[in-house]
Amino acid sequence: MKKQKSTYRKNFIKKIFIKICRILGYEIVDQGNFYVPTQDKFLNENLSIQGKKSINMPLGETAISRKVKSLTIIFRSCTNVNMLTQSKKRLLEQKKSEYTFRSLNSIIASIKKAELKLSNIQFDIIVIDHNSNKDDINQMQNQLNKSNIKNSVLSLNVNEFIKDIKKNNSKNENVTQNQISNMCNIHKSLLIARQKCQDLIYFVEDDYLHNIDTFEELILTYERISSQINKELILCPIDYPFLYTKMDITNIFLGSSKHWRKVDETLCTFLTSKYIIEKYWKNYISMCQFEHYPFEKPLHEIYKKEYCLSPIPSLALHFTNINSSFGLSPNIDWKKMWDENENY
Repeated sequence: MKKQKSTYRKNFIKKIFIKICRILGYEIVDQGNFYVPTQDKFLNENLSIQGKKSINMPLGETAISRKVKSLTIIFRSCTNVNMLTQSKKRLLEQKKSEYTFRSLNSIIASIKKAELKLSNIQFDIIVIDHNSNKDDINQMQNQLNKSNIKNSVLSLNVNEFIKDIKKNNSKNENVTQNQISNMCNIHKSLLIARQKCQDLIYFVEDDYLHNIDTFEELILTYERISSQINKELILCPIDYPFLYTKMDITNIFLGSSKHWRKVDETLCTFLTSKYIIEKYWKNYISMCQFEHYPFEKPLHEIYKKEYCLSPIPSLALHFTNINSSFGLSPNIDWKKMWDENENY
């Protein structure tokens, strides 16, 4: 009887201690079984609390001063153009629409996963489409409607922006019609970001497939690193092959569950804040008015002044030609990601 009473007393005191720690905001780790009783989780689970604290063992807790409130995904689609600037076939050699549908499906699935843990975040998907046929637009709208995520589908009017585009590029060549429509779509995306978005914006093209954890990682990592360095960020969720073709000096950051490194170049798929868009508005708009070489040169100028980070390993895959240095990220099961997004 004494042993039972002693065990009961110890368990009772332990429960009270755990409750007090929860009230005070402290965490307890039982290193004997890798259990965190204050959260009823194990150490291999995500212990961070969005908007409050980022926890990574064994580094401990980072208080969140930069809280994310909303994320708008601006999805630029065009199912009638296979490749923007080349005639090569894409990996798997499917119709362009197949990449578009699976890309959108991967975004929806990742948002739905993120919503389970990030209930305070407002998500919104805006599709800006150029010249896709009616059936393809209806398919995208059906995917969005089934998701129950706030959404809208807009048709691009190139005449709204075409007068602002210089007809010759930095190589003194004529700008192609495909590139003109691309520049118009980017311009429309930036205007929407400036006029309608409140916090974070993810600009993405319709040939990127995303890991199921992409948006949870992006948001929690943005909060963690931005709070640590007291600066707004640009996050590129793709670990591009071209990043391994040069011996660049970099900085390594610890995100929510991945390592992130500072990069100086990206394509036109990236996440950032409305503050960054406003601060570098002229840089962003210049990309829509004059075809630089490389095309993303105005973005790279921004990255000389602000932190642009890319994950290792990648959170998303660019499904372009297999030999492209801007395509498939290394050490990722791309076939698995493709198959997981078949049912849309």
